Amino acid sequence: MAEKVVLAYSGGLDTSIIIPWLKETYGYEVIAMAVDLGQGEELAPLEEKAIKSGATKIYILDKKREFVEEYIWPTLKAGAIYEGKYLLGTSFARPLIAKCLVEVAEKEGATAVAHGATGKGNDQVRFELGVKALNPNLKVIAPWRLWSIRSREEAIDYAAARGIPVPVTKDRPYSMDRNLWHLSHEGADLENPWNEPQDDLYLIITPPEQAPDKPAYVTIDFEKGIPVAVDGERLDAVTIVEKLNDLAAANGVGIVDMVENRLVGMKSRGVYETPGGTVLYLAHRELEYLTLDRMTMHFKEIVAAKYAELVYDGNWFSPLKKALDAFVDSTQETVTGTVRMKLYKGNCTPAGVKSPYSIYSEDLVTFGAGGDYDHKDATGFINLFGLPLKVRALMEQKAGLRQETVQKVTG
Repeated sequence: MAEKVVLAYSGGLDTSIIIPWLKETYGYEVIAMAVDLGQGEELAPLEEKAIKSGATKIYILDKKREFVEEYIWPTLKAGAIYEGKYLLGTSFARPLIAKCLVEVAEKEGATAVAHGATGKGNDQVRFELGVKALNPNLKVIAPWRLWSIRSREEAIDYAAARGIPVPVTKDRPYSMDRNLWHLSHEGADLENPWNEPQDDLYLIITPPEQAPDKPAYVTIDFEKGIPVAVDGERLDAVTIVEKLNDLAAANGVGIVDMVENRLVGMKSRGVYETPGGTVLYLAHRELEYLTLDRMTMHFKEIVAAKYAELVYDGNWFSPLKKALDAFVDSTQETVTGTVRMKLYKGNCTPAGVKSPYSIYSEDLVTFGAGGDYDHKDATGFINLFGLPLKVRALMEQKAGLRQETVQKVTG
């Protein structure tokens, strides 16, 4: 009886040819598994296609709600953005897929799992770290690190020779990954960072130049850092993302073009469409400006960078991320309120924010009269705050160094 392998299956070029390759190379019984994270119409032909490609069965698991509530929301609360641009749409999808791979493999009694990530990318690490963390006894097969195929063009030829239809052509060989949060594009003309993305690249977002001439406004309600309502209407997590995706995309919001540092050591160029996510990140940040104290906010910025790196590197199930989640949750206790955002031709800017936990005091900050603040208190504060500088200057003066310092400053 053939051993079973569970393949993370998307129906794209790579995973389409992996099914026959696993059977031809190892004699495995291949079980395909697709996870519905909001790919939409991409899922419709998968069952028929997987079986025709040689899989004995296919699981299509609807995990959209889990994806948003347990993967997107924690990352949003952390404010995690990789290298200042990337909203981690592929990064936090992979650990959930890895979790599902392990669950199906255990249910089916499989001895191995497989994925279609290449040996050059980050996804191989994300899949395999997830499997190692959740079931270290499973064997992981990564065909791109094993077979003789060396390019997407060769992969297209391999599929054609076996009568397997694939959703790419040699004329448009972009590598794309889509879920509820984003759509990523890599490869082809994008591999040259000097090439500007063409308007027909975008499949979700209206190019900003073609967006409406009138701005759109939207309000988002948060409770403890989690979005709960749009324009005053309480919605479930998936619907919130979908609704903001539609609105932001129509107004050209959410395009990111970046050259990023991959975990494996090389730089890569990607173009990301993340419409609703862009609005949510900016709105959440605006609410934190109002509700977090200075020390917490500044330290949280450091944590956000580390959190983003952990997620990007595939360490979703690591002890450190669990510890950082506890810190982030504690900071979100008062991140409750409403943010109004203005969307206009690719721009997303705040247009108002309020919270019952606001620590902004108009009475204190006003230039007019009022507020329990004595300007004279600043004298003592500055004297103490500047004391180290004063003591240093007196020492330099006494040691004969002060004149030299003054000359350097005055030229």
